Amino acid sequence: MRWENLTAESGAPDGHGRAADSALFGADAVTVRTVDTPEFRGITFHEVRARSVLNRVPGASRMPFEWTVNPYRGCSHACVYCFARKTHSYLDLDTGLGFDTQIVVKVNAPEVLRRQLASPRWHGEHVAMGTNVDCYQRAEGRYRLMPGIITALTERANPFSILTKGTLILRDLDLLVRASEVTDVGISVSVGFTDTELWRTVEPGTPAPERRLDVVRTLTEHGIGVSVLMAPVIPFLGDDPAQLRATVRAIAAAGATSVTPLVLHLRPGAREWFMEWLEKHHPHLVPRYRRLYAEGAYAPKWYQRRITRQVHELAEEYGIGPRRARDTRGIRPARSPERPAPPGPTQLTLI
Repeated sequence: MRWENLTAESGAPDGHGRAADSALFGADAVTVRTVDTPEFRGITFHEVRARSVLNRVPGASRMPFEWTVNPYRGCSHACVYCFARKTHSYLDLDTGLGFDTQIVVKVNAPEVLRRQLASPRWHGEHVAMGTNVDCYQRAEGRYRLMPGIITALTERANPFSILTKGTLILRDLDLLVRASEVTDVGISVSVGFTDTELWRTVEPGTPAPERRLDVVRTLTEHGIGVSVLMAPVIPFLGDDPAQLRATVRAIAAAGATSVTPLVLHLRPGAREWFMEWLEKHHPHLVPRYRRLYAEGAYAPKWYQRRITRQVHELAEEYGIGPRRARDTRGIRPARSPERPAPPGPTQLTLI
């Protein structure tokens, strides 16, 4: 595996004001572990000791944040459309089944983050989590990295946000409430549709959509506003007006503060795996997808605008509003830093 390809830019904060080592972790720091329990059967964990966990988003990114923390690579949620699949190829791991079952775990992420946040070069910028793979996937139930990460951010009153499909976030409810008392905390739950049959085939490792909406409801009851990222809206399978209405109605009933639709996009790595799935489950749609995505990873602008308009109209009807256009993941913007952000590790891929 090409672990040495995971490198930090020169000058990344290491917690002591020094430049971090060039490699985020080396091959000699990897422990391969399998767990023979039903919930982890078939999954291999690659435990690594990271040298850096704060990743800087490339300047060309559309994202409304500059910094991310991703304690895991690979995801047992096994969403067939996941844009992050390509990142597994950087480690010589398979982007299909391997992405779902070969999980890289940065076992020392909380302590590394605490050290980096204490660096004089860190100025308290917003940190986004769940931007690459889900930080509340099943592996988190075993490794429990998020409590330490949330605590480290809370200790510094550092603003942060979390995007998840995982119900495990409720385990950390008390920590999130405590954090929200001292800093800006943005929580966004991903629910692209409420169709049970579609969920079972396209997101086989995730909690059911209604369970995710229970997360929205519970967090809201505890004073934490939650937005919903309605993603992905899947062409010809989840974009019927009746399906859109049912989903927005359920999101509103759960108490979401806003809903933001995002049409399916198919980047290399995800595109091949999704099209293989489509050929198996909906072969009659393959020609339509080839035409719709003929120009690249994104559906045509006219299609995206149509879906966005429909969802926004439904949201208004049910009493919730869309996020600002630039806030595409339903994440609160960070407080404006007084000084420019320092250089740091480059995030390999984002939505």
